[in-house]
Amino acid sequence: MGSANLNHRRLSDSMSEDSKYDAKPEKGLGWIWRPMKYLFQQQRVWFVLLGVILTTGFFLLQPDYLDQYKLYKPEVSLSTDSVEAYNEVYDLGHRRAIETTPYGKLQNVRITSPGAKIPLGLKPGPKRIVVTGGAGFVGSHLVDRLIERGDSVIVVDNLFTGRKENVMHHFGNPRFELIRHDVVEPLLLEVDQIYHLACPASPVHYKFNPVKTIKTNVVGTLNMLGLAKRVGARFLLTSTSEVYGDPLQHPQVETYWGNVNPIGVRSCYDEGKRTAETLAMDYHRGANVEVRIARIFNTYGPRMCIDDGRVVSNFVAQALRKEPMTVYGDGKQTRSFQYVSDLVEGLMRLMEGEHVGPFNLGNPGEFTMLELAEVVKEVIDPTATIEYKPNTQDDPHKRKPDITKAKNLLGWEPKISLRQGLPLMVSDFRKRIFGNSKQALREDVMGDARRKQDD
Repeated sequence: MGSANLNHRRLSDSMSEDSKYDAKPEKGLGWIWRPMKYLFQQQRVWFVLLGVILTTGFFLLQPDYLDQYKLYKPEVSLSTDSVEAYNEVYDLGHRRAIETTPYGKLQNVRITSPGAKIPLGLKPGPKRIVVTGGAGFVGSHLVDRLIERGDSVIVVDNLFTGRKENVMHHFGNPRFELIRHDVVEPLLLEVDQIYHLACPASPVHYKFNPVKTIKTNVVGTLNMLGLAKRVGARFLLTSTSEVYGDPLQHPQVETYWGNVNPIGVRSCYDEGKRTAETLAMDYHRGANVEVRIARIFNTYGPRMCIDDGRVVSNFVAQALRKEPMTVYGDGKQTRSFQYVSDLVEGLMRLMEGEHVGPFNLGNPGEFTMLELAEVVKEVIDPTATIEYKPNTQDDPHKRKPDITKAKNLLGWEPKISLRQGLPLMVSDFRKRIFGNSKQALREDVMGDARRKQDD
């Protein structure tokens, strides 16, 4: 009993001595002092400051960070006039470099419009691209440019008008693939961009099976738009100047709705392309698919089908074979002709840009059929003759694009004139018609001599 009292007194004495203890929170500046004391113990504060300095220095020394937040001073101060002059010279030099550089040296050059969006600090890398109709005339030239740029390309073609020979030089390239497939049937691929060119474009071919032509334009476009929606790819539709029909407005602007016969022999193509444009815009508005629409005017160049019924290929093939050049009607109907490389440049700028379209892509230089025949005679054979035949149904009387929109928004316009591009096409046709025979060689030499004499 005595020891219990003794222990109790000792506990009371110890509690009275520790009079600083209080269950209430301490007032004053203790809440500041205690963290500071903790930091300064064992030099912890220096480690914290060192970490902050290293992290800040790492981000500040990044070039993209400096560019974004303007954390450096330019070495030279330019006036407004000087900046505008520099931009003009740079733009001109850039275009000249692209125009004069061989295709083989352009693998790392990506042609983009000023409005193209590229995330800060990221360079546009190679893309995986599908080109429907890629073994055809225009498609094969587009494939060449995409491969040279460094992209991986999948060509989808049923080879109705396309030819393996047009893309055979890419066989063995690991970035090239050819699939023989009809776009009327669905196709599953993982791609970044879709160039939809699949459809016969010459009257001879699209009139051969009109139901198949309109199915290609409608069902084929639906399948490709569905693919673009599923994989999030950007989709470019190659429409046609035929959507304007026999125009009552001249030259034709993109806002013109056209004058088309919905039940004529050309309607499978004309109305098919108009429906394809409708589908593309509906997918764009309703499903947020990124679409681009190009309205292509008459195009010529190497790899055209020799007997496809189009006026340039008809005249060239007939003149080479020493046959009369066939002019339908009085020959006063007009067309504009662009070289294929100009068209490919426009398609690529449209795909890489941020404008939906539609855009007219054509050469505004206008020729009558008789004027075109004279140019062909100058290049191939001055003694060539002309044969007149009745005009075909629904043949447009005038066709000339207004390319103001493409100039302003895409920075595009054709560079190659008819007299510059036609000899290149003639040389290709001559080799394909006569092969490597002595006649083909003799014709080439004579053609070169005539061109030098004209110059």
